[in-house]
Amino acid sequence: MSAISQAERSRLATKYPEVFKQSFFQRWGLLAGLGVTVLYLLFCWLLFNVGPALQNGKWERAAIYVQDWYSWRATPRLRFEDGKVVPQWSSRGQYKAGATIDWLVPHEDGSMTASFGGDRLEISTAQVDVYLGGLAYPVSITSSAALAPAGAPAAMVQSGDKVLVDFGFAGQAEIRNNQVYVQRRFLGWANFLFDPKSPLWGNDLFSTVGLVFSGERVDPDKSNAQLVLDEWLGNRAWQHGDILAKLMQTLVMAFVGTLFATLVAFPFAFIAARNITPNRTANWLMKRSFDFLRSIDMLIWALFFTRGFGPGPIPGIAAIFFTDTGALGKVYAEALENVDDKQREGMKSVGASPAAVNRYGVVPQVLPVFVSQSLYFWESNTRSATIIGAVGAGGIGLKLLEAMGTNSDWDKVAYMVLLILIVVFLFDNISTIIRSRLIGPSGH
Repeated sequence: MSAISQAERSRLATKYPEVFKQSFFQRWGLLAGLGVTVLYLLFCWLLFNVGPALQNGKWERAAIYVQDWYSWRATPRLRFEDGKVVPQWSSRGQYKAGATIDWLVPHEDGSMTASFGGDRLEISTAQVDVYLGGLAYPVSITSSAALAPAGAPAAMVQSGDKVLVDFGFAGQAEIRNNQVYVQRRFLGWANFLFDPKSPLWGNDLFSTVGLVFSGERVDPDKSNAQLVLDEWLGNRAWQHGDILAKLMQTLVMAFVGTLFATLVAFPFAFIAARNITPNRTANWLMKRSFDFLRSIDMLIWALFFTRGFGPGPIPGIAAIFFTDTGALGKVYAEALENVDDKQREGMKSVGASPAAVNRYGVVPQVLPVFVSQSLYFWESNTRSATIIGAVGAGGIGLKLLEAMGTNSDWDKVAYMVLLILIVVFLFDNISTIIRSRLIGPSGH
């Protein structure tokens, strides 16, 4: 293709000056924006000390927490008493008293074997033999310390007067002069169905289902199905009944708070809309009221109402109601200000009252928007109710905070997070179905 002449170029430049004479921002705006973004990220990196924070992070501790989400640890203390090794369990013991534990085997001479997959500990009051990779490493027990042998592998560390042994995912051991503290890890969640005090303890899912359909009753006073349900809900370790009750409380908080906000924002939005209420003072006051309500975060409202009403669902409902009234009122008012006035003028031309004009000329236009926004806020509040529950507004958020606070119930945290995810997924689909029924699949 031949180049255009200078005369043709001048003619085109005169006719389309915006193409040939671009401003600085048109030419270099994208690169300038990228440069500013990079500088801003660098500034944030330095201001918040991101580098030192990453360097000093307790990554090994984080890995343990992640493992605790999908596994559980048995943590007995194997004490040395009168020449014997005696296991002592905490109040969170995962086994029934006197239960046979396949990985922790006592011997007649008072010693004990603790197995960690292919490795193990042979424990006596005078010496602990650590077997790693098929090789034995004897740990001497003195009156004041436990001493690792010379040439011990990296998995055995002498830390002061104790010896730390790392068996990988299978667990750890801390050998002292008077006890061996064992952490034995297993995949899954311990006693998720029944706690050790339950008569159904030890039954897995399949045996439990078989028990439900069995004709022979475990408890003569109730059916096996009722017994299974009662024991599962009353699980003292997992507290299924309490967690599900708190989850329902969270759902009620989200639904009632959103419903009340919708009912209040709907009429007030007509006052805020300039084309519906031709009074600038009323418009301004109502919009500023909406701004005030939504400018204060839901979490702050929850803290405020918790102080006034005490912990429970009422502060949560009030916090959602106040925040969503402001947000929905603003959205509703903007939708009203963008309606087609032709329908309103048609209603006025036949002598309809102002109420009839709004009912038949405005509401049909904005109803799809109102329904869609309220349903979206309902979905969002299902998640938000969990957060505000953690500050005392009740619901599953408070249970979640309690489990995190123990620093040892991360499996229970995973359980509650999974329940929340399932509920959010279900509510998202329910909301989609309702929108499709009311306003059509495409939103029209």
